Amino acid sequence: MRNYLFIGNSTKPTYEKLISRDEIKLDNVSIPCIEAALSMGYDVYMGINRMYANELTCAYKVKFYNACIYRSLFDIKSNYRAYKSLMDLLLTEKFNVIHCNSPIGGVLGRLCGRRAKVPKIIYTAHGFHFYKGAPFINQTLFKWAEMWMAHYTDVLITINQEDYEVAKKFKLRRGGTVYYVPGVGVDTKSYQLQKDRNVLRSSLGLKDDDIILIAMGDLISRKNYTASIKAIAEAYNSKLHLLICGQGWKLNELLALAKELKVEKQIHFLGFRADIKELLQAADIFLFTSYQEGLPRSMMEAMAAGLPCIVSKVRGNIDLIENGRGGFLCNPEDVNGFANAISILAADAGLRRAMGLSNLETIKPYDVENVKEEIMKIYEQEII
Repeated sequence: MRNYLFIGNSTKPTYEKLISRDEIKLDNVSIPCIEAALSMGYDVYMGINRMYANELTCAYKVKFYNACIYRSLFDIKSNYRAYKSLMDLLLTEKFNVIHCNSPIGGVLGRLCGRRAKVPKIIYTAHGFHFYKGAPFINQTLFKWAEMWMAHYTDVLITINQEDYEVAKKFKLRRGGTVYYVPGVGVDTKSYQLQKDRNVLRSSLGLKDDDIILIAMGDLISRKNYTASIKAIAEAYNSKLHLLICGQGWKLNELLALAKELKVEKQIHFLGFRADIKELLQAADIFLFTSYQEGLPRSMMEAMAAGLPCIVSKVRGNIDLIENGRGGFLCNPEDVNGFANAISILAADAGLRRAMGLSNLETIKPYDVENVKEEIMKIYEQEII
């Protein structure tokens, strides 16, 4: 039998999650690759962060192992455990293909794959840490690291145009190939719900004539929610309400900022939400002031829901939004620019509708079914 391994990474699980024996639910990061490998007759393995991984099941015929691969480069203990666990698996089962994903999984997958002499190593970069406007260390150390790791890579998949152009200059193992795939895929039809949005608005204490903006993502510095809150304050419109869906260490700081700017009643921190599709239907505008992105899934979801988007002019975002067509692009620090864009859309329901319809067309190539086809083409070219 031929063996295939898919490697990703995730945040460090809680103890309850670590020991959970619940069925594993795969997401769009892995599903296109897993389906392609299974259709080609591979025995498929996948790394997950669960203590009893080898006992767990999912809807696909996949064997799991406890990867211990998290998102911190500086978690030395966990990264050593991840390296050891991966090497034990590779030397025991003998794999034909590894498909690893960034950041930590991409490094470990390629280092271990090289040591274990895995014939084909595929790497998907979900957004290089060096990019236009990145700090000096990103432009040097991280870029050099990616260039070096390319020597251990047979196939490099990028998900935005900036990364694709950069990656084409790398020297891959055995003259390998760089590909562009439009993200990890979104089930666009599932975001086009027919719901009474006023019911959900009412449950949030909001009115029919309020203008609701929505943002999704971890409350961390990179997401730059500070600019979003300042823009709401600067727009000076009590009908504006911003829903922030996500958790993170900056919560208290952002709460304090909203209070300081006297918009605490207009900024709603909803934490983790399982009803994002419904919330998008209740919203009028997607607001996203992030400093750095690969190709943002949250924006693609908002576009699939037919929302106009006011977003930062950074890599990934500019792949999805053309300024003045599907929304507005502003520099991440341009609070006044964000506030003006918010005011323009808040005052013009017709423009919101037109931009939303434009986004419904723009997002079609990013549908998960199209991504599955693109991954299948790459696999048929590279690993049959």
